[in-house]
Amino acid sequence: MVTFAGFSALLLAIRQAAGARLSLLDRYLAKTVLIHLFVLTAAALLPPLLALYDISERRIWRDSAVLFALPMLSHLLTYPHRRRKVVGKAPPPAVFAVFVIFGSAVIVAMLVYVLGGFQYGAAAYITALAVNFFTLAFAFVTALDVIMRQPLDISEGDQQQ
Repeated sequence: MVTFAGFSALLLAIRQAAGARLSLLDRYLAKTVLIHLFVLTAAALLPPLLALYDISERRIWRDSAVLFALPMLSHLLTYPHRRRKVVGKAPPPAVFAVFVIFGSAVIVAMLVYVLGGFQYGAAAYITALAVNFFTLAFAFVTALDVIMRQPLDISEGDQQQ
């Protein structure tokens, strides 16, 4: 996950090196990807961290599910509003459907499943992490397509050379 975050930052650096100025959309999407990946990374590290303190397995997964679900749902459900506020446009419908709706639904389902005490709660937790990683990958690739279609904003001095 951390490698993916680095890759997204590298792509923006390459765009800048090619002479393009970073747009508000570029910066907003980079920040969103990094936040999402840090939440996913923290959620992946939380269960083994809690296990070091001799906490019961059921409580580890229950606490991890809540501590993962609350910030991630907040991040996902506020995404359209935050994007509109910064960029002036709503996310593309496919990104809204996959990243926001599907990603949030998977987290809510995982939270209900784990808090309900059903068998294989750990599997539901890890599956929600994995699904949200792939919904982010989908949103990132879609965003890359939008970013790469933006015109290069090269200064006049650079155009003459």
